Amino acid sequence: MPNNSLDSFIFNESKRLVLGWKLRYKIIQGIGRGLLYLHQDSRLKIIHRDLKASNILLDDDFNPKISDFGMARIFGEHQLQDLTRRIVGTYGYISPEYAMEGKYSEKSDVFSFGVLILEIVSGRRNSSFVDEEWSMNLLGYAWTLWKEGSVSELIDPLMGTTYTYDEVCRCIQVDLLCVQELPAERPTMSLVLRMLSGDVTIPSPKQAAFFIGRVPHLPTDDNYTGSGNQLTYTDLQGR
Repeated sequence: MPNNSLDSFIFNESKRLVLGWKLRYKIIQGIGRGLLYLHQDSRLKIIHRDLKASNILLDDDFNPKISDFGMARIFGEHQLQDLTRRIVGTYGYISPEYAMEGKYSEKSDVFSFGVLILEIVSGRRNSSFVDEEWSMNLLGYAWTLWKEGSVSELIDPLMGTTYTYDEVCRCIQVDLLCVQELPAERPTMSLVLRMLSGDVTIPSPKQAAFFIGRVPHLPTDDNYTGSGNQLTYTDLQGR
């Protein structure tokens, strides 16, 4: 495609300057419509299973095209999910139920789409982001900022001031709904598009999946008697 793939723009500081908010919003909606076609409007229901920035190609007008269907699976008319013992996909985009149990469905693609929204808005790669102060990944960082009412800190500064704040906040809220821990709590793509357009009321999201949590530096004073919570998590190693 004339403009290569999405990752060549959003993870490149010089190229990212080209992507103002209007273009980013157009790309988000275009990817959403493409997924809706695969999940609902196509003659065969298709689960992509490897939706990521490098698999989104951009034409001359920055219209997004979903590509690379090598890992895609066709579902039956009434089939809701499938199970595999061979986990494929890309680290940073894989949903928790697929990574942990091998279960995948259209909600797995919804999760990946949520990660994409976050990357497009922030200009940061989910798989490599670590908040140094609080030891959080990008999903955890976004969830924490949302709770604190500080989502402006998540917005890519290279967008300048050309964006509509309410529109960006709506995208972040939809993103957090897409990356919920449980598949049942994630919206379908038809509902996602309606929420992105502002046609329906958007519910408040719960804690994002793969949330590592805040791990502040404890005082070194010998008289400190506070307690710390222990936390375990799974470090996924995709292809």
